[in-house]
Amino acid sequence: MSPAKALCAVLAVVALAPVTALAAPRVMSLDSCADQYVLALAPRDSIVGLSHRAIARDSYMRDAAGGLPLRRATFESLVSAKPEVVVRLWGGDARLSKALSGKGVTTVALDDAADFEGVRGNVRKVAAALDRRPQGEALIASMDAKLANAAGAGQGREALYLTPGGYTAGSGTLIDTMLKAAGYTNASKDPYFAPVSLERMVMTPPAAVVLGLFDLVRAGSDRWGPGRHAALQKAVKTRTVASLPASMVGCAGWFAADGARALAKAAR
Repeated sequence: MSPAKALCAVLAVVALAPVTALAAPRVMSLDSCADQYVLALAPRDSIVGLSHRAIARDSYMRDAAGGLPLRRATFESLVSAKPEVVVRLWGGDARLSKALSGKGVTTVALDDAADFEGVRGNVRKVAAALDRRPQGEALIASMDAKLANAAGAGQGREALYLTPGGYTAGSGTLIDTMLKAAGYTNASKDPYFAPVSLERMVMTPPAAVVLGLFDLVRAGSDRWGPGRHAALQKAVKTRTVASLPASMVGCAGWFAADGARALAKAAR
């Protein structure tokens, strides 16, 4: 293993390994994206609640969630868990938000990051609230090392991201940032998420297709893309370079760099 790879491995271990901290605040996460940040940064014995999605197939940190309490994002759960810090992206309702404010609980609101700078910001916010800044910086350093390794591999080739529902992702999405981080040009010219243009697929098919979330599709089910439309079916069969699991693309986290690295590996 090269010194650079060895350093990245050490940084990753520092970021993810549970550490006993006497003064670590009791922390609870309210949704699946918040779960990932809490599991990666909080000492295990300080986690008093995760969402029920923490152990789902699309949870990147699901292995680390085993044995930890799973709770609903309700006022009753808050009273029972007694967290000092709550991390959320979308979980919880107005009643819960009011209860958190009234009880003096520190609430970390994650941003719906559309780029890696946004991910860095989220990591630093959670790390600061948990007094785990060194672990946060190590996690960011590991992510940045993966992005550096992926850079330029696609050599500007046009790539189309495709979900089982027939949607793609354009500018203003983390998927777009991932494609560009691996050196690809995004084939989608529309911003955000939009249906794939069948006409464009027939007239000017992309050089590469990147599948996303297909690991959640049950075998034999009727997928919108390759199942019903010949142009997409042909593109998927002949031009797919990678299939990114839901755990990499379902939430804006540092692990999106793993997706960029997978795309770069496919390009090489």
